[in-house]
Amino acid sequence: MPANAAIKAIASHLPAGKLTNEQLARDYGQGDPDDILAKTGIAVRNIAAPDECASDLGVAAANQLLSRGTCKREDIDFLLLCTQTADYFLPTTACVMQSRLGLRTDCGAVDVNQGCSGYIYSLALAKGLIGSGLAKNVLLVTADTYSKLVNAQDRTNRTLFGDGATATLLSAVQSENEAIGPFVFGTDGRGEKDLIVPAGGMRWRIDEAALVEKDDGSGNWRSACNLHMNGGAVFNFTLRTVPPAVDRLLEKCGLTLNDVDYFIPHQANKFMLERLRAKMKIPAEKFAIDMEMSGNTASSSIPLALENALKRGRIQSGDKVALIGFGVGYSWGATMVRIG
Repeated sequence: MPANAAIKAIASHLPAGKLTNEQLARDYGQGDPDDILAKTGIAVRNIAAPDECASDLGVAAANQLLSRGTCKREDIDFLLLCTQTADYFLPTTACVMQSRLGLRTDCGAVDVNQGCSGYIYSLALAKGLIGSGLAKNVLLVTADTYSKLVNAQDRTNRTLFGDGATATLLSAVQSENEAIGPFVFGTDGRGEKDLIVPAGGMRWRIDEAALVEKDDGSGNWRSACNLHMNGGAVFNFTLRTVPPAVDRLLEKCGLTLNDVDYFIPHQANKFMLERLRAKMKIPAEKFAIDMEMSGNTASSSIPLALENALKRGRIQSGDKVALIGFGVGYSWGATMVRIG
């Protein structure tokens, strides 16, 4: 019987720095704190310190998971790090983390450069490693410090993004029933400029022009080194692509909407998620909106919400949980997870 992959444990780490709605209102003139909460669903964003990077957050989350004794460090066969804010262009940040975590030197380690759908894509890679027999235990870490990409005077993006990391242990289990999958994926690279940091890579090296800050006409100041987001285009993309992707997932599973116990989408913002939930006709009690104390943490938002749902008893053993990622790329993906 081939081995199937199952989620054995999840842990998270949020940096100590905080940006509250009260601070946004006081320091950036962004209106009433309650209005910000009502629109975004966010009260607090955790912010990494200037010298705190993705590897630091990821190591903290992984150490928290490994300290529980669910798996020994020497039993980890592969480390996957999903991040878009790597410590360096090179070396691979996952290699840096392998050393800091004390994992075996015959352990594989690789970065996955994917954003808000990254947890779904990384779960698929981990499942493939385990199903092919290349690994028995995969440590999947998500870690991003988007706050370092957001201009302090960007009134839109400043309200949304927070920093954070999660660690998920996936292990081989002998079972006829899949605990993860099937998967649905999608890509539309025509949306590249709707969520982008234009400068800093090889196409546009940082120069004087890249550092010039400009007003976008709505009071948002950014340079080419900052995160640029066309919120309206991303919103329309989400409403256009996510419902059909969920329909495809349900068809692959042989399930109806009512058969799914809980839905966990990428935690983008409350307004978008409420519109998405209404369009898909999912009851509020079965749909996670859980970013109030963390903000939009990109690839970490789904596992953070999954961990919280488990802690709060919103999902139980045997439940079928749909995970749905979407965003930068454009990229999207969905999968079904069976809670053990």
